[in-house]
Amino acid sequence: LLNINVGGKSFQIAHRVAARYPVTRLGKLALYTDPMKKLQLCDDYSVQRNEYFFDRDPSIFLYIFHFYRSGVLWIMDEMCPSNFVEEIEYWGIHLKYSQRCCRILFEEKQDELSEYLKIQKELEAELEPLDSAQQFEGKFLGRFRKMIWNLIENPYSSVPAKIIAVMSSFFVLISIVGMTLSTVEEMKHKTGKMWMEQLEMICAIFFTSEYLMRLISSSSFKNFLRAAFSAVDLVAILPFYIQILFENMDEGDMLYHEELHKVESVSKLGKVLKLIKLMRIFRILKLARHSTGLRAFGFTMRQCYQQVCCLLLFIAMGVFTFSALMHSVEHDVPGTNFTSIPYAWWWAAVSLSTVGYGDTVPDTVLGRMVAFGCISFGIILNGMPISILYNKFSDYYAKLKAHENGH
Repeated sequence: LLNINVGGKSFQIAHRVAARYPVTRLGKLALYTDPMKKLQLCDDYSVQRNEYFFDRDPSIFLYIFHFYRSGVLWIMDEMCPSNFVEEIEYWGIHLKYSQRCCRILFEEKQDELSEYLKIQKELEAELEPLDSAQQFEGKFLGRFRKMIWNLIENPYSSVPAKIIAVMSSFFVLISIVGMTLSTVEEMKHKTGKMWMEQLEMICAIFFTSEYLMRLISSSSFKNFLRAAFSAVDLVAILPFYIQILFENMDEGDMLYHEELHKVESVSKLGKVLKLIKLMRIFRILKLARHSTGLRAFGFTMRQCYQQVCCLLLFIAMGVFTFSALMHSVEHDVPGTNFTSIPYAWWWAAVSLSTVGYGDTVPDTVLGRMVAFGCISFGIILNGMPISILYNKFSDYYAKLKAHENGH
């Protein structure tokens, strides 16, 4: 018999039983005749008791011991997958010796644990700031840059930092309100337009100063430019300066070109300027810097992109299928709006979303049956992924909030 002591618990296995599995640790221990080789396989050896000692987990070795006696490796649900894999690799036993049902459940648990650890790692990376205080040590003006970095990036570091964070959110909201009011007819007159331009200039100066302070205080310009929030800050200030540039180009065209070319140029530049002004709406994304909810929503979308893409695929399939069916049963009806399948796409999309504007409706009984099927499919489709997305969003939001409260 092989006398084995694992973590203080003694076991006995017959040499011939262990030798049936020569690639395992105990199989080698039973087959080797050289004492030095045997000592390399264990942690210690007692000459008096002829006992080999292993400093391993005795609770998991019970399943290893059972494997040598029965030839089947059992896996319990309460075991940690990582710990169990580490133990069986130490003993030289492969997972293939387990029953298929146990192995499938164990591998699923392994995948869940790997996915959980991956998400935890990404969430920690999301919570970590762009720079840490230690990265400023030994850098040029390190103390000054660290002070600015705390002021801009860490609103919980001091009262002035919190004030700047509130001001940043306030200027974003003011900018969005100003952009909205600039489209009102009463504000397009000379006085209102002048006020809106001055408001936009003040907001642009603040956003530019904030961006430059972040750029100066960053310990690594490369990492700063690659960060997502830096891109959002850049998008917040670029429209203002591009608008000034195009307006100067517009004035140049007025001076140096003929009358007809002037009108065409002004028309083209006007369309470009409208598009550039519309880009200011992306300033609202700056709120995500200090909004836990928006950060959790963005993180949820990144983690659930497969489910979202799958949902979009199902919606596209439903739109194409039900629009084709509706066109086939309604195209002969006089005065119908379903004159072609592309014309029916809008109706199918609105019905699938269960909004139902009622601007396009079927007239025949068959058409109404198709519409009922489309609406029913839309209800089922919308109900499937919402709970998954909401549960993940709640989980990520709670973790982000707990991290903020911890700091």
